[in-house]
Amino acid sequence: MKAREWSRNCGIVFGKEIVDALRDRRTLLRLLIPAVLMGPLLLLALSGLIASLEERADKRELLVVGIEHAPSLRNFLERQTYTVKPAPADYEARLRATTLLEPVMVIARDFEQALRAGERPTVELVSDSANQRANAGIGQLQRLLAGFNREQATLNLALRGVSTELLQPVEVQERDLASAQARAARITSIIPMFIIMAVLYGALTAALDSTAGERERGSLEPLLMNPVQPFALVLGKWGAVAALGMAVALLSNLGFIPAQWLLKSDSLQAMFQFGGREVLAFLLLQLPLAAGLGALLMALAIRSKTFKEAQAGSALVITLVGLAPMVSILNPSGDAPWYLWVPGLAQNTLMMLVLKGEALRADQVLPSVIVGLALTLICLGYVARSMRAAVAR
Repeated sequence: MKAREWSRNCGIVFGKEIVDALRDRRTLLRLLIPAVLMGPLLLLALSGLIASLEERADKRELLVVGIEHAPSLRNFLERQTYTVKPAPADYEARLRATTLLEPVMVIARDFEQALRAGERPTVELVSDSANQRANAGIGQLQRLLAGFNREQATLNLALRGVSTELLQPVEVQERDLASAQARAARITSIIPMFIIMAVLYGALTAALDSTAGERERGSLEPLLMNPVQPFALVLGKWGAVAALGMAVALLSNLGFIPAQWLLKSDSLQAMFQFGGREVLAFLLLQLPLAAGLGALLMALAIRSKTFKEAQAGSALVITLVGLAPMVSILNPSGDAPWYLWVPGLAQNTLMMLVLKGEALRADQVLPSVIVGLALTLICLGYVARSMRAAVAR
């Protein structure tokens, strides 16, 4: 009978906190817009950039200064199905101003004479490293010129009766072990970070409002005077906090499904597969994070007298957990086993494995579950003890 009453009290508190959170529509809108829309919008912007680079590659156009001095090079480029166009006279200024998005090939006047004489004429590739779009095209020009060099060397050796195989004594073959999903994960690696932030912001407002917010409004003390066990009260509040965090995470997950239909890059659209399997896996992986961080935010806020004070206290936690996925990006030695024990970083690592199409093992998932459970129990115990102390006073 006691257990039934205890669970009933938890349910009542849970329902009250959910209703209170949903009433504050202005806060919900401020929360949902960045948490749900920013990830898909950034993904669409990224796909637009990739699509523009692919479109530029399909045009196969080169900007060249002095191509009239190098008829042999022009012949080679046109045989590679490239169209040679004269660069604008003010190409240097336009590259600096980022109004010209193509690198420029500059050929010296004595190019053809030096080539016939067996000398090494110079070709200058002009770009601006601050102009990322133009700088991205340098590799294409370098590969074309390397091909021209090989062709000229082959012709010179053939004229002298020397085997052209001497130019390449070793045959190199590349073999890429990455699947299409793993290659796409290099682009879609931003998704886990936005899902983690959605959980954080979904739980943050509810956690602070149900503790410091109620204390500031003067409704926490009357609530504690009711004949409800403090831990049942805490558990109901925590359940609402974790549920709201997961609800925002669900919306953020679902936002990426229509976003992938609008991708402008055909290659990215073919590689990027984000459906029900990924949504379900991501949600399950977020459960320990929502539970543990919801309890931690409540523990930090329970001692605060005002909502603003609680916000300041929780800012460090939000920053650390939100930036934790950056560790895997900045670490050149690859993923380490301890990543799976750090909240935020563990979820990012596991979600990246899901995006790559790899199956998760129990030993990979278990550390985040243990940390989330331990954090939940410790922090909820602290919140319940703090509430008992408040009742005693």
